[in-house]
Amino acid sequence: MHSIETTELHHRFGTGNLVIQDLHLQVPKGSIYGFLGPNGAGKTTTLRLILGLLRLQQGAIFIFEKSLNNRRIEILKNIGSLIESPSIYEHLTAQENLNLLQKIYQCPKKRIGEVLVLVGLQHTNNKKVKHFSLGMKQRLAIGIAILHNPSLLILDEPTNGLDPHGILEIRDLLKTINQQKGTSILISSHLLAEIEKLVSHVGIINKGRLLFQGSLEQLMSKRQQFSDMRMETSDNSKAINILNDHHWEARVEGNHLFFSCSSKEEVASLNRQLVHEGIDVFELSVSNSDLETVFMNLINQ
Repeated sequence: MHSIETTELHHRFGTGNLVIQDLHLQVPKGSIYGFLGPNGAGKTTTLRLILGLLRLQQGAIFIFEKSLNNRRIEILKNIGSLIESPSIYEHLTAQENLNLLQKIYQCPKKRIGEVLVLVGLQHTNNKKVKHFSLGMKQRLAIGIAILHNPSLLILDEPTNGLDPHGILEIRDLLKTINQQKGTSILISSHLLAEIEKLVSHVGIINKGRLLFQGSLEQLMSKRQQFSDMRMETSDNSKAINILNDHHWEARVEGNHLFFSCSSKEEVASLNRQLVHEGIDVFELSVSNSDLETVFMNLINQ
């Protein structure tokens, strides 16, 4: 079952070019889904369409297998969201902010204390939100979004502008929300290293088109396809000639050779060839194999 599923989603502003093109998004129930893309890729537009903040022009959106077009109010009652800047009253305390939303959501009052503990703001007492750090404000905003115990949480760049400690706090908070309640989380971001540490599934969008969708493991399996190999030998000059003779484009940086390959079998074949030619191979490893490298290669294809 999918928490979110879109089919043939298209969107344009005015008479301009399409900013979303044939988007088929599938967010598995109970997952933390990282929605990745450069600025202007269409991430925020997609999230606004899913939340009904933009009018649907073409395609369909289903939340927990229910059509957003037909059952919008019912669906939105079960979603928490944070799009762009937090909507909080800075002249009030954290508890006073939650008190206001509790009346709107009509959820139990005891939920306020539970949320304050969950987001780590239970000891802020009479401190006004205007005196909070950015990380504290973001945690309060997420607390507001989960006050009514939604089954789905949609967050647009929730760690944007935070320092490393603030990013770590948000990451741990989202993991806790997901694990304790089974809440599905769709989070957009361009902080690829942080997403890699948080999500179970990934969608990569660029220029309105979905370039990849699947589990984090499936994405990382592409490392070999898009990675440079790093090698150190007993005779780099001879080794690079052999590489070039076999149509492997190679370059020298310091004491290492770097070349691209498309399979493990190619690497093994090269290693055998070098040994056959009397060259000792001291090091043969994958270079630049993190999620950011895979991401950049996908969007630059």
